Amino acid sequence: MKRFDEVIERRGTNSMKWDATKERFGEEDLLPLWVADMDFRAPEPVIEALKEKVEHGIYGYPSHATGVDEAIVDWAWDRYSWEVSEKAIVHTTGVVPALSNIIKAFTEPGDEVIIQTPVYYPFYDVIQKSNRTVIKNPLHFTGEQYEMDLEQLEEAITEDTKMLILCHPHNPGGRVWSKEELAALAAVCEKHQLYVISDEIHADLLYDGYSHTSFASVNEQMAKRTFTTLAPTKTFNLAGIQAAYIIVENPELRLKLRRDLAGTFMNGPNMFSEVATEAAYRHGGEWLKQLMSYIQTNYEVTRDFLEDHMPKIKVVKPQGTYLLWLNCEELGLSANERKEWLIKEAKVALNHGPIFGEEAEHFERLNLASPRKTLMEGLNRIKAAYEKRGF
Repeated sequence: MKRFDEVIERRGTNSMKWDATKERFGEEDLLPLWVADMDFRAPEPVIEALKEKVEHGIYGYPSHATGVDEAIVDWAWDRYSWEVSEKAIVHTTGVVPALSNIIKAFTEPGDEVIIQTPVYYPFYDVIQKSNRTVIKNPLHFTGEQYEMDLEQLEEAITEDTKMLILCHPHNPGGRVWSKEELAALAAVCEKHQLYVISDEIHADLLYDGYSHTSFASVNEQMAKRTFTTLAPTKTFNLAGIQAAYIIVENPELRLKLRRDLAGTFMNGPNMFSEVATEAAYRHGGEWLKQLMSYIQTNYEVTRDFLEDHMPKIKVVKPQGTYLLWLNCEELGLSANERKEWLIKEAKVALNHGPIFGEEAEHFERLNLASPRKTLMEGLNRIKAAYEKRGF
């Protein structure tokens, strides 16, 4: 695990996480434990594959590399027991651009799109900036985990509701939805003829004892109305290469989506992203196994540290992702007071809960994907501020 203990200097590398923290949070000397990328080097086979492409020295217009589709198909089967055909794969530059293009292609201005809040905050933007209407189906927080509220979902659906966006595994809560939960959701969506975008970008980042079931695999009818967005970027820390893909099993929907992507000129391949994707899926499995072992230990260390030193901050036990959802209600601070306390007194940058939805008023999101030394520095900064306040 020494590879993940290495502290690599990222300041001065045009890193959003490290170089844009002052701009985003307004303070100097903050330790960034926020945006969802990792402070770890990508797998060596990916680095070597990119080096080989770079050293070739000619970066002309690329054609699509068929090997990347074969790698995606094999990965989906090996990891999720999901049979995907190569022709169902539609490449794009990222999951958020994919969401935007799918919404615009299959709904009309004014249509309603459902999200299950609190949830990854760009979901709001891609809906609203497309002149569609956000409809909330809030998740139920039991005090320990989130559950879907399908009764409220039924009540929220109107004749103007055309689509639901599923976050699976859930960001920020870390839930890995079970096959039974997904089947129940699929039944509601099928009944009301909703399209579903299933954002499964965190599908590979699973804790021991959990497995990922793709939403499109649980219901044959809903598979024909589902767009599954995936990418190697979260799994292998490749966000900067802008690689993602959409699995669209329905050939009519796939043709329309391809035409719409061509109309926005977002359908051209990126030679580096395809090289990195294929190398990651072909040769990154062992790295991923070691990564998740390290992340799980980071979680356990954080959980124990909070229990011992800051018992009023509760963890929501993650089942997937490298993100940790912290319940801070017992601190007795308002959301704004807590935000100011973390920034100005603890000197750490976390993702503030309310950006994920008003339902997250009492929460903060902490990124566990850092060397343990960095993580412990962040925790000790919070501890010092916690003790100074006398919580």
